[in-house]
Amino acid sequence: MTKERLYLFDTTLRDGAQTNGINFSVEDKIVISKILDELGVDYVEGGYPGANPTDDRFFEKKRTEKATFTAFGMTKRAGRSVANDPGVQGLINSSADAICYVAKSWDYHVKVALGCTNEENLEGIADSVKAAIAAGKEAMVDCEHFFDGYKANRDYALSCAKTAYEAGARWVVLCDTNGGTLPHEVYEIVKDVTSVVPGNNLGIHAHNDTEQAVANSLAAVRGGVRQIQGTLNGIGERCGNANMISLIPTLKLKPEFSDHLEIGVSDEQLSRLTSVSRNFDELLNQAPNRHLPYVGQSAFATKAGIHASAILKDPATYEHVAPEAIGNRRRVLVSDQAGLSNLLDELARMGIKADKKDPRVASLLGVIKEREATGYAYEGAGASLELLARRHLGEVPEYFKVESFRVGVERRFNARGEIVTMSEAVVKIEIDGEVRMSVAEGQGPVNALDIALRKDLGKLQDKIKNLELVDYKVRILNGGTSAITRVLIESRDGQGNRWFTVGVSENIVDASFQALVDSVTYKLLKNGATV
Repeated sequence: MTKERLYLFDTTLRDGAQTNGINFSVEDKIVISKILDELGVDYVEGGYPGANPTDDRFFEKKRTEKATFTAFGMTKRAGRSVANDPGVQGLINSSADAICYVAKSWDYHVKVALGCTNEENLEGIADSVKAAIAAGKEAMVDCEHFFDGYKANRDYALSCAKTAYEAGARWVVLCDTNGGTLPHEVYEIVKDVTSVVPGNNLGIHAHNDTEQAVANSLAAVRGGVRQIQGTLNGIGERCGNANMISLIPTLKLKPEFSDHLEIGVSDEQLSRLTSVSRNFDELLNQAPNRHLPYVGQSAFATKAGIHASAILKDPATYEHVAPEAIGNRRRVLVSDQAGLSNLLDELARMGIKADKKDPRVASLLGVIKEREATGYAYEGAGASLELLARRHLGEVPEYFKVESFRVGVERRFNARGEIVTMSEAVVKIEIDGEVRMSVAEGQGPVNALDIALRKDLGKLQDKIKNLELVDYKVRILNGGTSAITRVLIESRDGQGNRWFTVGVSENIVDASFQALVDSVTYKLLKNGATV
């Protein structure tokens, strides 16, 4: 039986960027767009070109290879032509493959927010869609406040959706902008909309203000829509958006949907979903939600007792899906066998051959658990985990040995008489039996240490010449004067490779230096450096 295609539209970089406390840098957006591309979503909405410098820089070139790179913006203003509307022109001239216009579909908003007539709003929708198509871009329209608008004036809300479709929009997206619509309402309204717009051209954009964004999205699918919009881990304005991390496995693994619908996420990509979710949290510098469906650390955790006993006999007794399908793992406190299997899978992904009977593997598992108990988090620091594993199995050369380091901070007047704060670092390493000492100044202690560490590695210097520290995040793991600090560092090289390393210590500088050393060592290892 041929299955219908269901399309996934991710708006993490646009709607997700409106989350309170989240501010994506251009580098953040590049990393996230790559994550989404590799996950297998169909559309990546990059932001609003022309609205802010960050999005302008991000849209300087196309940022996805597989997914349709999409720009977001408003339909043309009343009283202007498309050619004289700078917002529409910015979208058309952007590097995006597609344009997602936001259009009013509630007549109350047309009057109050836009200050124009209902007919002028419809004209703006049609003209904007036609302009995008004429520019060779895929056009879609987010019908803002659609469900509230439908309840207030059904005929006008439907006319907005119909106008967008008849103008040539590939997708007409019904938005529950206020997030107050309930699943049974969504289903009934979507069914009605299919009388003027085919389901194959309808999408759903749900907010989570009643904690039913995922349920509303699934209700819309049952009603006939074939595009779902959502965000990684459900981030978004106010209470968030539909959680793409929950939607994907539900659509893939639940027969109600998987029997007749297919999405662009493969089984292999699905198996990396847990890592995607947790790595995204690390990028946001926030602790992963242990209780997230499917991917949370507690999603498949069971305490000892009758549940654990039953799971050991047959996991299906207390698990609605296999945790391995989404890259998670079973946590049964009476057995560590699952942990060993998980480690072996991770080693295999790193290209490390290991036998489960090798005592070094069990020992490595113990070391990882011990280090995690002291604050290390390897879910978002794959490079440090790989180095730890290879060192334990005897596969990492000792490229250099750190003898000592020190760093100082000085507030002083510069040559122009301005007060500046500078840091100076001294790093002493032994390489090829020779002790080398490097001194460097930086804007801060970590910057100075980074420069000093990489200043003189002798014959290995060429191997790290394009190494660059991209991001630096600090998390305090406990309170008090002796707080444990975890530092996560993101690095990259000239080939587009990115990796994350971690350090933990009561001293923030020491934790930072651990992560820096791992970053340099990982780069040397991947470049095939020898001692």
